[in-house]
Amino acid sequence: MEDKTNNERRGGGLPLEIERKYLIAYPDLATLEANPNCVRVDIVQTYLKTAHPGESLRVRRWESGGQCRHIRTYKRKITGMTRIELEEDISPEAYQALLAQADPDCRPIVKRRYRVSENGLLYEIDVYPEWTDRAVLEIELESEAQVVVLPDWVTVLREVTEDPRYTNHALARRDQPWPD
Repeated sequence: MEDKTNNERRGGGLPLEIERKYLIAYPDLATLEANPNCVRVDIVQTYLKTAHPGESLRVRRWESGGQCRHIRTYKRKITGMTRIELEEDISPEAYQALLAQADPDCRPIVKRRYRVSENGLLYEIDVYPEWTDRAVLEIELESEAQVVVLPDWVTVLREVTEDPRYTNHALARRDQPWPD
């Protein structure tokens, strides 16, 4: 309970995203898609211009099961693992209007996300067309101290939670190559 209270205080009462991130070997996509606890989502993510370092604003087109959502997200870093995150669904028209504010230094990120519920956690595996040998696994947690249990079907190459090269914002930067 103390940890959550500290997190709320650090976030100023705003919603927090506490996340660990791992670079993993490219998963067996057929096995993932056959898993009854898996939902596949196609995402196009565009970063918008912001005036403050450490903050990001993005819009996403999120398609799954024949449904399409448009989402605007604001994030501000607190620690390498914790961010303030404000997210809202927006209309397709608002999404199109916000694309006019795209950050010219960033390219849109295209990825396929596999969301798998297991061990009481939601594992989100992002597969990018730029990589054929690896993917990224993200796990949202209740606290930074929460113990992470990784499924046995995941081969972790290394944890990249605090490696700034593996943030989606860094991957979107036009002036930076995708990390090895």
